[in-house]
Amino acid sequence: MRPSILFLGYSLLIIMLLGGGTAQATTAINTLERIKATGVLRVGYGDTAPFSYMDGQSNKVVGYSIDICQRLAEQLQKQLNLPSLDITYVPRTPSNRIMLLNSGDIDIECNASTNTPERRRSAQFALSHFFVSVRYVALQQNNFKTLQDLAGRSVSVARGTVNVGQINQANRQQQLNLSVVPVDTLQQAFDLVADERVAAFAMDDILLSTMIAESDNPERYALSDEAVSPMEPLGFMMRLGDDAFAEQVNTALEQIYTSTDMPLLYQRWFQQPLPGKGITLNVPMSAMLAEHFVSPR
Repeated sequence: MRPSILFLGYSLLIIMLLGGGTAQATTAINTLERIKATGVLRVGYGDTAPFSYMDGQSNKVVGYSIDICQRLAEQLQKQLNLPSLDITYVPRTPSNRIMLLNSGDIDIECNASTNTPERRRSAQFALSHFFVSVRYVALQQNNFKTLQDLAGRSVSVARGTVNVGQINQANRQQQLNLSVVPVDTLQQAFDLVADERVAAFAMDDILLSTMIAESDNPERYALSDEAVSPMEPLGFMMRLGDDAFAEQVNTALEQIYTSTDMPLLYQRWFQQPLPGKGITLNVPMSAMLAEHFVSPR
């Protein structure tokens, strides 16, 4: 570890201890100043097509969120009057994304994180780029449709996602007597269903649809009819307290979302074949998202 990073880590720890351990301690990093000094924007990406993933054929990080963040970098370069602004891509997981933000390893997470009040205690969110509801995937043969169908059974969730709390809340409210099985990655959670080690896996519906389409036998799986949560916004996460950077990001995103290119960008990732995947999701833009792009807020 470089001495400067080590020193920064100690400084953040001391600030957190003195401040009662609150997430506001992340203000030690001034992203705009660092971008101006380095000419680099550090972008976190995931393994969550169609939002962000590594295309094994081109060996490039691609996705709907990545396309938006590439346009974001171009717009930030103009707004900040920089000679250039390069992107460094950093892999992240649901369980380490906040840590990578706070450590400064990434400046913005360009993936598909759910914007909830609980999560806003740890990070701030850019203007939303998608809306989802949470459902569960199960084997078609079991004919599970509702949450009550899972009563007394096991459900996998990915650590670091809001789905953990959502399933636990549904478990308490409906007295389902579920056994909740947390794992580190989305693929591990899905594989538990495939191997019949759990009854279901709860996650954002669009991501589950993608994982089903990518599986060897998509016909084996079915999404629940009942949603675990109402529609919720997805957004790019940034460090708490880095308000000047967040303001510049949202100014740039407003320009991007209201441009005539945005419907075409959406079609590329949700209605055309995914690069390196050989699948097409065929998911039209929702009325909620279309309205949002007219007047982002």
